[in-house]
Amino acid sequence: MSASLDLSHEIEVVPAFYDIDPMEIVWHGHYVKYLELARSALLRKFDYDYPRMRASGYAWPIVEMRLKYVRPAELGQRLIVRAEVLEWENRLRIGYRIRDAATSRKLTEASTIQVAVDLATREMLYVCPGVLWQRLGVRP
Repeated sequence: MSASLDLSHEIEVVPAFYDIDPMEIVWHGHYVKYLELARSALLRKFDYDYPRMRASGYAWPIVEMRLKYVRPAELGQRLIVRAEVLEWENRLRIGYRIRDAATSRKLTEASTIQVAVDLATREMLYVCPGVLWQRLGVRP
């Protein structure tokens, strides 16, 4: 992989009132929504968002998700959600870091694993299809 290749993307998210739980912090389940927003933006950066995936003949279901909550996020707090492609050979593994926009303090770390499924056969592939490699600009 080229040292200048940037396989990451950042977005800003501001938790709204409906994201807050009775403890007055962001409910843990809403972090999954923030990851999805960052993952979607990252994939759009490489022109391989979900509609493009489907058009290329593949679905990419999430088969594993891991989250580690370090500090809680609060109502109106500006958050930076960074998504980065960490693995693409046999599966698509994306790492995430959510941090406070003002202080850069880490709030959450996470990762997701997606696998390619051939839409025609409904079979899971054990090697990522070449279209992913092309979109990311990496070589086999």
